[in-house]
Amino acid sequence: MARALGGGTDPDPRFTLANERTFLAWIRTSLAMVAGGIAVEAFTSGLLGPEIRKTVSVLLLLLGMVTGGGSFFRWLNVERAMRHQTPLPAPLLAPILAAGGALVAAVLIVFVIGRSA
Repeated sequence: MARALGGGTDPDPRFTLANERTFLAWIRTSLAMVAGGIAVEAFTSGLLGPEIRKTVSVLLLLLGMVTGGGSFFRWLNVERAMRHQTPLPAPLLAPILAAGGALVAAVLIVFVIGRSA
């Protein structure tokens, strides 16, 4: 692991543990997106048409995959920055998650507006 961290000095353990808690929060978010994608596919057949259901489900599953995978690289980059006492990197996951969530919401809004009463 020392090779992956790229040397430097050990940061204050409180900062390392805070970084780890943030990583775990991203993992929880990832798991929630995956669970949401599975739930949409499994439980909305009477509410959503097959195209909308598949689109929303796949978008949520992709968001979960990207968030889960990206969270490790975020943790690693923050840990490296702390060890080298350089500025923390900008979070790339936050805008991806926000844009993905907005896209899912847009698809559902279009469905709700287009649905006959």
